[in-house]
Amino acid sequence: MAKITLIGAGSVVFTRNLCSDILLTPALQGSTISLMDIDATRLAQARDLVQALIDTRKLTARVEATTDRRAALQGADYVITTFQQGGLEAYALDIETPRRYGIEQCVGDTLGPGGVFRALRTIPVLIELGRELDALAPGALLLNYVNPMAANCWAYDRATGRPHVGLCHSVQGTSEMLARWIGVPYEQVVFRCAGINHQAFFLEFRRGSEDLYPRLRQAIDDPAIYGQEPVRIDMMKHFGYFVTESSGHASEYVPYFRKSAAMVNDELAPRFANSNDGWFDYGRTGGYLRHCVERQAQAQGEFAALIAGSKTPPAERTHEYGSRIIEAIEMNQPLRINGNVPNRDLIASLPPGCCVEVACLVDGSGIQPTRVDGYPAQLAALNRTNINVQELIVEAALGGRREAVYHAVMLDPLSAAVCTLPQIHALVSEMLAEQARWLPQFSH
Repeated sequence: MAKITLIGAGSVVFTRNLCSDILLTPALQGSTISLMDIDATRLAQARDLVQALIDTRKLTARVEATTDRRAALQGADYVITTFQQGGLEAYALDIETPRRYGIEQCVGDTLGPGGVFRALRTIPVLIELGRELDALAPGALLLNYVNPMAANCWAYDRATGRPHVGLCHSVQGTSEMLARWIGVPYEQVVFRCAGINHQAFFLEFRRGSEDLYPRLRQAIDDPAIYGQEPVRIDMMKHFGYFVTESSGHASEYVPYFRKSAAMVNDELAPRFANSNDGWFDYGRTGGYLRHCVERQAQAQGEFAALIAGSKTPPAERTHEYGSRIIEAIEMNQPLRINGNVPNRDLIASLPPGCCVEVACLVDGSGIQPTRVDGYPAQLAALNRTNINVQELIVEAALGGRREAVYHAVMLDPLSAAVCTLPQIHALVSEMLAEQARWLPQFSH
């Protein structure tokens, strides 16, 4: 049976969901699940939680836990990455330091100064992991959940050339939401979605031959619906297509919504009148960081109850792709996903080699991306503003070039909408100094 390794298993919520999905998949119920994290305490909790899932469901799967990454990778068939290099300490710096310069990030894990520095901390770890896989598990497939997805996968591909796919749940979650808005059963919906991670667009959304976009355009006139996703709805009104990532996230990738603290707090946040997206604190600065801190504390009781057997574990798989990809490959059972893969003639109007998010066929032959023809020019142009930053991140991470870090933030749409070039230079210098412990490649 397959050996499935999770790197960053101390991210217990993600570990719980992914492992529950794996253990609900009949073809994977005899697998070995190897958990690895540098935090021994959180790792032990994750191990106990997965063992409780195995015991409760009376399965033959085996769980092992180690702080030794090489031991966890040895002989792995699939490697799932969920780690956060620098943890919440580094993440807080990603949010708080740019804020002193007027840059108001809600999530700060994909683009903006926060996304740039998260990538610079993360990419060296991914590359080390890839080289270890060459020696310890040369046939293993990497399933990456670590943000910033596009920059991480682009750098991993450039540096290692190893098989991988970047996974997110924004396509699944958004398509389900749109179906609810227009009252169409989700199983009847057919869609075509493409772009880059967190900025892909629904190019088609239909039921049979019926184009559902006219119904969607009617639905968004409802104030109750508009109040759930004001940024994404405005983006659709002006660019023509609905984007995959939530309004809190999406507002950070363009220069239109977060030009000042007053604009965020007095104009943007009140527009989330009916939002249930509490994770992002209605678009306010640092909303996701606060969620992470609060969720970490809240989750302890839930995990303790699962381990003790007083709480029933999930009975159905989530919409995460991870377990379904492994099942499709192991069983040679065709599956369609939206995955993040290298742009090898997939979207002609985006740079070759960058990371794109497109529909992929998965079966016993692995991940097989599909080409997207006729990608709208305005969407490609919008994507390229983000890809510019990702390209400079990759140059900085792979070459250790400090000046490329400055250039990445200078080209960031949000930073450029708020700061002058001297201000951005000062900000980057400050962030390089305060995060030096995680960025030894820039110490010279």
